[in-house]
Amino acid sequence: MDKLRAMQAFIHIAEQGSLTSAARVMESSLPAMVRTLAALEAQLGVRLFNRSTRRISLTEEGRRHLESCRQVLAALDDAEAALTAEASEPAGRLTITAPMMFGQMHVAPAVARFVQRYDKMRCSVVLADRVVDLLEEGIDVGIRIGSLKDSSLVARPLGHIQRVVVASPAYLKRHGIPKHPKDLLKKNCVRVTDHTPTWGPFNDKGRQLRLTVSGNLEFNQNGPAIAACVADAGFGMFLSYQVAPFLQSGQLRTVLASFQPAPRPVHVVYPHARLLPMRTRVFIEWMKNELKEFQ
Repeated sequence: MDKLRAMQAFIHIAEQGSLTSAARVMESSLPAMVRTLAALEAQLGVRLFNRSTRRISLTEEGRRHLESCRQVLAALDDAEAALTAEASEPAGRLTITAPMMFGQMHVAPAVARFVQRYDKMRCSVVLADRVVDLLEEGIDVGIRIGSLKDSSLVARPLGHIQRVVVASPAYLKRHGIPKHPKDLLKKNCVRVTDHTPTWGPFNDKGRQLRLTVSGNLEFNQNGPAIAACVADAGFGMFLSYQVAPFLQSGQLRTVLASFQPAPRPVHVVYPHARLLPMRTRVFIEWMKNELKEFQ
């Protein structure tokens, strides 16, 4: 059995979700793909997939072996690249994930500049406001905001982001500037329903204070909620980068600065790997430089 080809077949089956699709990608036949998978499972002595007439899914052993195979093939790619004249240039495919709005404003432009600088790179960017399982979804690198819970990932700090309360100058002129977070309980607050129903935790003389605010406007996305605040609709609580253009233009102002919650960390995360591909190492350093404003 050709071990490298078996690894490639296994990865394609996992990524495509079917033997038929994997066979098409590898320009092979379905029977050949079935035999390759059977031989690989027999050699390893474990079942890599749970199979039924309708679907195929990785077993726990399969998920672990998938990451190992990716590391082996990535290391092989790097070893081959090191023998060429382009060894100093990263090459290959990289998949990156980031939160939706932060990705649109900062990560996507940085990735666009990255592939312009390194024209042998091919990058795919997945923006989602959820915690993406890097191993399960075949993601190489993630940008995450907030505390990290997945100890199976390597995390490198990129900086910090502050959560701020804002309103338009016209709204503040009509309704007054709050002196204490509790003043927001009597104000119209524009809320984002996908987030926690409480605002905070505010730092109130060393104590953490959370408030359940109310208002006549709710959105499921930050963009229209910010636009509503710009349009004098009320107070809003957002991450600082989300409202930075409007703060700079004077369309919004921050309030309650002395009560601001603790900053949220920004990390670049990636699966554990003894031999991290050169393209991943270069990309991590690139993002550190691109996101200097948050350090």
